[in-house]
Amino acid sequence: MSILTVENIGKSFDDKPLFQAVTFGLEGGERVGLIGANGAGKTTLLKIISGEETPDTGRVYHSGTPVVRYLSQNPPFNPEMSVLDSIFTSDNETLRLLHDYEEACQLLSAGTGDQEGLLATVNNLTAKMEASGAWSLETEAKIILDKLGITDVSALMGTLSGGQRKRVALAHALLERPDLLILDEPTNHLDADTIGWLEDFLSRYSGALLLVTHDRYFLERVVDRIIEVDRGSVQSYAGNYSYYLQKKEEEEARKEVEAHKRDMLIRGELAWLRTGAKARRTKQKARIERAEELMSAPRETKREQLDISVSSRRLGSKIVEIKGLSKAFGNLKLMENFTHIMQPGERVGIIGGNGTGKTTLLEMILGRTHPDSGTIELGETVVIGYYDQESRALDNDVRVIDYIKEVAETVRTADGRSVTASQMLEQFLFTPEKQYSPVGNLSGGERRRLYLLRILMKGPNLLVLDEPTNDLDIQTLQALENYLDSFSGCVIVVSHDRYFLDRTIDHLFRFEGGGSIREYPGNYSTFLDIREREEVERGLIEREQAEGRRAEERTAEVATKPALKGGKRKLTYKEQKELEGLEQTIEAAEERKSHLEEELLTADYATANTLAEELTALNAQLDRDVERWSELAELMEG
Repeated sequence: MSILTVENIGKSFDDKPLFQAVTFGLEGGERVGLIGANGAGKTTLLKIISGEETPDTGRVYHSGTPVVRYLSQNPPFNPEMSVLDSIFTSDNETLRLLHDYEEACQLLSAGTGDQEGLLATVNNLTAKMEASGAWSLETEAKIILDKLGITDVSALMGTLSGGQRKRVALAHALLERPDLLILDEPTNHLDADTIGWLEDFLSRYSGALLLVTHDRYFLERVVDRIIEVDRGSVQSYAGNYSYYLQKKEEEEARKEVEAHKRDMLIRGELAWLRTGAKARRTKQKARIERAEELMSAPRETKREQLDISVSSRRLGSKIVEIKGLSKAFGNLKLMENFTHIMQPGERVGIIGGNGTGKTTLLEMILGRTHPDSGTIELGETVVIGYYDQESRALDNDVRVIDYIKEVAETVRTADGRSVTASQMLEQFLFTPEKQYSPVGNLSGGERRRLYLLRILMKGPNLLVLDEPTNDLDIQTLQALENYLDSFSGCVIVVSHDRYFLDRTIDHLFRFEGGGSIREYPGNYSTFLDIREREEVERGLIEREQAEGRRAEERTAEVATKPALKGGKRKLTYKEQKELEGLEQTIEAAEERKSHLEEELLTADYATANTLAEELTALNAQLDRDVERWSELAELMEG
């Protein structure tokens, strides 16, 4: 059933069309990814669909009265409101009930206010939650808050960082369970583990989903349709990201063939006109008209391609030498006695949870922050290009062209050519019109692209990239990845983008908390393989240890039992009940195992991982139960 219809909408800014005649529908439960170049109008389209903006032409309408929630890149917030209020304040009656319950429990736990009155309130709210079935939402709320790292619900929103506020807004949107959930770059400010959890959550989400993201693994695993905004119009592809890539390649190849055929026809007609062919007048006139029609027919605008071609300076053998580095803020230990000597051509990825010290390490390499102990030495030939999260060098009031000219009037490209600042901006898809507009007029993605150009124009031989994928479109990311393939210098990158890490690094460091930093060989997918293997091994060790403890307990228990004649003994009452319970447990487990195996045959990637984990744990428990049942049954027979 259709939940949303976008009909022939158009939007312009300063009389320049952003998109025109956009038409598509969205079915209930459908998961759609919206992609396109920076500045193509993705965010504007989301705002129109959510009702925050009005289209110049066309209309958006919904079937029935669905609940629609829009999570923007920078959600609005009340600085005086608590995290608890921000998450649970809602038109949703169940969420309001949950808010009142959590608030009363919080006050009761803190020992403030009328304790007897609060206890009565909690008891009353508990009964209401029982009657309304709100406990399942309460359980889900605790899981969501835990996974998003939201621990202090009494904190005021004004005291939180931008990333923390985004996670609070995301928790609120997920808990509202709207019929249509609209997300603009939901993975920004989330670490890779949390993104993996969000993938799984949204894959099971029952409502419709419309999202903008540059995370290609996210698109691959979550969405079942992709809508591309390209050169003012939209095109729909019924599948995930890999399906889109396949169809896009076929489409571009077909267009190229058609353009070639058209060019051949035009050449033939032009040749005929130039010969001054003698024919009957009416036939000649028709031929001329056909030629003119072919030549005047509008050609499809060629898709612009970002061209990153900037030379880098020679790099010596000494690059970055880190020895015995330690850093803490109060009781929070970020790193302790960390040592690493960077080699020529090395590409390092840095991962870890939010607030574990990743950016602090980069700032120490740059000399902006000092370690508590240890040293960092840079080679004499090192020229650092630091792409920071906040794009701090951007000045909204400066014109785009002047911002680039502050670095250099001309730039040498990788193939030795010298190009002007304006030409380099054109290679980075900034039209002459945009080059003379203020930086503040650019979209978020365009600002980041401009900032990237400024960094590269300095000709660095050590690129230090802190969350480079935030707000960049997929086209820019592909171009950056291709550039790094041939980059002769070294790269240090902090990123939550798993696809980008897989494409650009050869080993990584993970901040594991408590000052520990562990090195892993290979890219991000290799790290996941290593972690999965270690978790399996850890599980086996824990199982062996648990079985050893149970064997010792059984030996001790048998030693205390009264023996019967002939060395045999009867089952105690407790053992008899245990045996009966085991028979029921084993039967239920076998049935659940059968269902899991059937579900695995048709499950998608994310769901399959969850099912496989449950099946592994179930098999292990089943083995233990069967073994214990056999022991008890043998005693009973004896």
